[in-house]
Amino acid sequence: MNSAIEWNNRYQTTAHKPPPCQVLAAYTHLLPSSGTALDLACGLGANALLLARHGLDTYAWDYAQTALERLQAYAVTQPGQIHTQVRDVSVSKPSPATYDVIVVCHFLDRSLVSALIQALKPNGLLFYQTFTRTCVNDCGPKNPEFRLRDNELLLMFADLQVVVYQEEACIGDTTQGLRNEALLIARKIPFDKGNSIHTSSALE
Repeated sequence: MNSAIEWNNRYQTTAHKPPPCQVLAAYTHLLPSSGTALDLACGLGANALLLARHGLDTYAWDYAQTALERLQAYAVTQPGQIHTQVRDVSVSKPSPATYDVIVVCHFLDRSLVSALIQALKPNGLLFYQTFTRTCVNDCGPKNPEFRLRDNELLLMFADLQVVVYQEEACIGDTTQGLRNEALLIARKIPFDKGNSIHTSSALE
C-alpha cells in the first residue's frame, strides 16, 4: 500500500487526538511569548494546537491530508493561528533561519538534522522526542532504523546547546519515568565574533 494512503487511513480511523508530547507539555514554560513555530510531521496536531494557544504563529506539516483536515477542525475551536500544509518533509525541507521553535515528535529522519538546525533562528529552540532502541516493551516502530541509538539525539544535535535531555533506558523501576523514548530541548546559539572567548592568556 502507498505510504500516503496508509497514513491517511490510519488518521481517519484514530478515534481521538493524542495529547501533546511530553517534551513540549512538560516544558511549555521554556517557549517564547511570541514568534514562529513549526510542528514537523505533526500528525493530528496536538503539539501545533498547544503552540498556537501559547501565542506562536504556528505551521503544521504532515504527509497525510486526513490528519491536517482533522487538525483544522480542532483549530477553529481555540485561539491562535495554525497554517497547515501537506508536505513530505524528507523531500521538502524547512527554509533556513525561519523558526523560533521547531517541534518533532515520534518522527525520525536523520537526513533532516542539518536542515532543522539551519531552520532555527538564532536563540531558536528545538523540542525533539522519539522512540529509542533500548526499550522496556514493544511500543513504537518495529524497524530499528526509526529508533534512536543510546544518546543519539545528543550526537545528532551536538551543534546546539542542550537545555534539557532525558533518556532513562531500562534503569531502576521501569514502570515509572520516561521509557522507550528520549527527549531533547536544545537552543541555537547565535555566532558573534565579538563575543568569542579567548583563553590563551589563562594558559600562558
